[in-house]
Amino acid sequence: MRMDEGIELSLTIAQIIQRLRGSHLHSQIERQAKECLHQPDVKLESLKEDVRSFLKTSGWERKLQNAVYRELQLPPRHPPAPPEHLKEPLVYMRKAQASWEKRVLKSLNSMSTELGVPLAHMRPAAEQKELTNKWNEMGTDEPDLSRFRPVYAPKDFLEVLIGLRNPNHDSSEDISVRSHWGLIQVPLNVRDIPHLREAYSELNLTSGQMGIDDHALIHPAVLCTHSLFCLHVSCVVVMEEDSAAAQQYSRQGCPTGLRADLWALILNATNQPQDVMHYEQLKAGVIQHNLLVDNLIYKDVKLTASNDDYYFVFEDFLYQVLLCFSRDTAVLEHFKYNSATPPKSYIQGEIISVIPFHGFSMYVAPLCFLYNEPSKLYNVFREMYIRYFFRLHSISSHPSGILSLCLQFERLLQTHLPQLFYHLRQIGVQPLRLAFKWMVRAFSGYLSTDQLLLLWDRILGYDSLEVVAVLAAAVFAFRAENLMEVTSLASAEAVLADLSTLKVMPLIQVFLFATAM
Repeated sequence: MRMDEGIELSLTIAQIIQRLRGSHLHSQIERQAKECLHQPDVKLESLKEDVRSFLKTSGWERKLQNAVYRELQLPPRHPPAPPEHLKEPLVYMRKAQASWEKRVLKSLNSMSTELGVPLAHMRPAAEQKELTNKWNEMGTDEPDLSRFRPVYAPKDFLEVLIGLRNPNHDSSEDISVRSHWGLIQVPLNVRDIPHLREAYSELNLTSGQMGIDDHALIHPAVLCTHSLFCLHVSCVVVMEEDSAAAQQYSRQGCPTGLRADLWALILNATNQPQDVMHYEQLKAGVIQHNLLVDNLIYKDVKLTASNDDYYFVFEDFLYQVLLCFSRDTAVLEHFKYNSATPPKSYIQGEIISVIPFHGFSMYVAPLCFLYNEPSKLYNVFREMYIRYFFRLHSISSHPSGILSLCLQFERLLQTHLPQLFYHLRQIGVQPLRLAFKWMVRAFSGYLSTDQLLLLWDRILGYDSLEVVAVLAAAVFAFRAENLMEVTSLASAEAVLADLSTLKVMPLIQVFLFATAM
């Protein structure tokens, strides 16, 4: 090991220790270590080894390992670097994100002024009591939301991404003219199919996959043996409470009955008494204060999930989770060291959480199939959001950021379906304008729920949203024959209108591993 690598490792270890030192987990382990001193088998002459053995056998060592594993996945923080550089290294990206935040916040403030509705106010006592009584039946409410409009829609965000340019980049230096065919004109590194095949080797055509093998035409005895083996492995992973093993396992899909446990384990999303208490505190905040953002949440749920055949039954859960999320200032702590900061709202100098856009509630809806306890549902959603979903509506150069996904999608089509890309361009149709709505929601609301959960298995398994761009390109490849015959935007939209019958894993596998080089 080189000296600089040793220094880097020491710095990383010191940072992880510092992050964990003030955590609830640290105080729990410390308390357990003190309590174990009263155990009869703990001897003074072997104190260190006995305490370590106790923590291992009681499961606390594994919990610490999971916490360290999660910390290692977060961006490193080097003291000499300015915080804004750690969040996003590219200056023009930081400026673009800041400009977008201001624009969204201005839209919210304008709505407040135009409608004469304050950003926040205390609910009258009678209203607080009424909301408390109907907390589990908020879907029965029919408030007048006609005056409220979404602060922005995905297509508005796309226009901002399309207009983004690196002022220091000379586009004439691009090797291929194909880079000018697409809408995204920023120089980011995205992987081509050979590199994707290497990165996603567990998805190859010969590897077993949940979502394929469980529906394949295999002899029942063989299928039963395979299913029992997968179930046994996943049960062991859950019992061992090993986050890293759970993440590796989910790359090939999670069994339906254990998916909830595996996802919570990967995300380190617990439902301990302190987690339940935090959720109850957020609930109290919802009951006490009425926010303008609440109306946007109500409207978004009514326009999306309430009209969806899969998700309308979860309307109450969606209100509970999203209204609490809008009060959770702890969410924003995450963005102190992440690559971008989503637009947020300020009330009397205090930051409240993320301002929802049209379709935001669809990040929560699929999780309702897995978790029926509101506090657990909330904790899993919050972890999914701060690890993945925020990247889908933020401007950054991160490989899982929406800009990289858009560029990845366009490059895959340009390279492997050039005739289709050229044909659509000739009739005035940019493929990204058709696929963007899928990617900004991670396909939620477009795929059937069972297929969407299989896709999200792989997002968690590979700790990346890159597979979303791959699937978008694979959909175009699957419908290429029909798309080659379209003559207008309307006919192209019709070909791609219904994705509910698609099977995710065969599409991704064929596109990555059966496409000619």
